Amino acid sequence: MTAFVDEHRQEFGVEPICAELPIAPSTYYEHKRREREPERCSARSRRDAELRSQIRRVWESNFGVYGARKVWRQLQREGVVVARCTVERLMRLEGLKGVVRGEKKRTTIPDEDAARPADLVDRSFEADRPDRLWLADLERHEASSDRAVVKGHRFVLVAAGMLKLRAA
Repeated sequence: MTAFVDEHRQEFGVEPICAELPIAPSTYYEHKRREREPERCSARSRRDAELRSQIRRVWESNFGVYGARKVWRQLQREGVVVARCTVERLMRLEGLKGVVRGEKKRTTIPDEDAARPADLVDRSFEADRPDRLWLADLERHEASSDRAVVKGHRFVLVAAGMLKLRAA
């Protein structure tokens, strides 16, 4: 948003733009001041800026194949103390991803030639009065006859989604 304000501030001024955007003028001015004076940034922001360059260096030196876990391990070997969740967060912010082995599994493959039910509401799920529009979402669940023992009780699967409790 600050880039937008910078782009149009000569034409409209900061306060009128901020009045239309969900940002206070003081927030804009504080952001600009932190750009000029990085020491005003929080300790976390300064540390994140330092870590981002190290994370990118490790990721690029390994041909962009390392994920967060391996980048974190490499940083640990180099003596950089950082939590793995921090590496994950910063990699996500930087748009860095590791290579995933194997193919992505596709569990549902629709039949393009199959007949589909008519869309009777034209994707409009709003009713003008009560009891005017009824919708249902149907799902298929496979029933199983497996039994599970939980803390001395035996649960017997009666039907998909329903459990009947019997004393053990």
